[in-house]
Amino acid sequence: MDINQLLDELYSYSMHGIKLGLSNIEKLCEEMGNPEKDYKVIHVGGTNGKGSTSTTIETVLIENGNSVGKYTSPHILKFNERIRVNGEDISDSEIAYYYKIVKEAVNKIGITPTFFEVTTAMMFKYFSDKKIEYAIVEVGLGGKYDATNVVLPEMVVITNVSLDHTEFLGNNVYEISKEKAGIIKNGADVVVSSLDLDFITAIEEKTTDYVNVLSKYSESKYELDFKNFITEITLEKEKYEFSLFGGYQYNNFLCAYEVLKKLSVPNSIIKSGIKKVVWPCRFEVLKTEEEITVLDGAHNFDGVSKLKEILKDGYESDEVVTIVSILKDKDINKMAPVIESFSNNIILTSLEENKRGMTGEELAKSFVSKNIIIENKISKAYELAKSMNKKVIVLCGSFYLLSKFKEEIFNG
Repeated sequence: MDINQLLDELYSYSMHGIKLGLSNIEKLCEEMGNPEKDYKVIHVGGTNGKGSTSTTIETVLIENGNSVGKYTSPHILKFNERIRVNGEDISDSEIAYYYKIVKEAVNKIGITPTFFEVTTAMMFKYFSDKKIEYAIVEVGLGGKYDATNVVLPEMVVITNVSLDHTEFLGNNVYEISKEKAGIIKNGADVVVSSLDLDFITAIEEKTTDYVNVLSKYSESKYELDFKNFITEITLEKEKYEFSLFGGYQYNNFLCAYEVLKKLSVPNSIIKSGIKKVVWPCRFEVLKTEEEITVLDGAHNFDGVSKLKEILKDGYESDEVVTIVSILKDKDINKMAPVIESFSNNIILTSLEENKRGMTGEELAKSFVSKNIIIENKISKAYELAKSMNKKVIVLCGSFYLLSKFKEEIFNG
């Protein structure tokens, strides 16, 4: 079986949907000898910012000489991106090897796992065999009943909470925060970065022994450098140049910084490490002599609001042309006005090949601007955007759109 056939089989577990609960993953881990107990775990949850925070911790720990695994989702271009050790993606042959181990365990136990449960089990075993020191494990969905929550973490990070996946997690910030706080275990250091009172209430129902970095580092500040697209942070009389760009990345930096300080990583290593952080499709800037193109995976109201904060800081609305596609299960009616507020030039394009995708015509029903252009072919949409000669081209609304852009245009 080649890697594409194998991945098709692995993705077929998605037909089992999303099942929140730990029974399957507990059985799988037990069958494999509980590999999730073989390393120190930093468990990272939250609505947005999980990936940026995880990748910052990963990069700096590698800079510090530690052996580090990282588990994130979704992937942008390749499944391999989800499971990394020391900055390297898992290889195709390793995916095949660990999938075989998990599949045999599944058949032996006689369970029907989800795609995420299978992938999580593969990750636990892979990290164990690699004899890593730290595993940075990002929650897939929610927290309490997420498959990753079989771990006993050294540290728990919950970045923030906003309304997303309400059909699974709850109808308000308090209910969703309770779900996400389910990853807090006795003995773990807890780091959060939100001042929302409903969020704080949910956290304090689990523990009063936590650090809120927005309170602890309230005297610190940041500036956005629109020439070099870095976030300049002043913290405890020290200056840090963070390669991830945006006000919300400042919050993610504070979370990572607190974790790294608790792990006794020296400031000099933090400073050098954060210059090297790369997190694709989160205000990812592609520069050519002709134009600046920004890829941002903003796929919910909170995400596009944060994208708006950055763009409003650096550009007038008429200097921005935005190519947009949004999946039908997102709150398009809330997202559309935000996009229209930071860009006077909007091109709607299609993701209809995805079962959750929409055409430009379908998306247009949620937009009111008279400057809307529909171009369902991504390559033509990008050529059209370039022909407008604006200061910046932004692609946002879905990671699938950014993946399509990278496959068809940027890498192609």
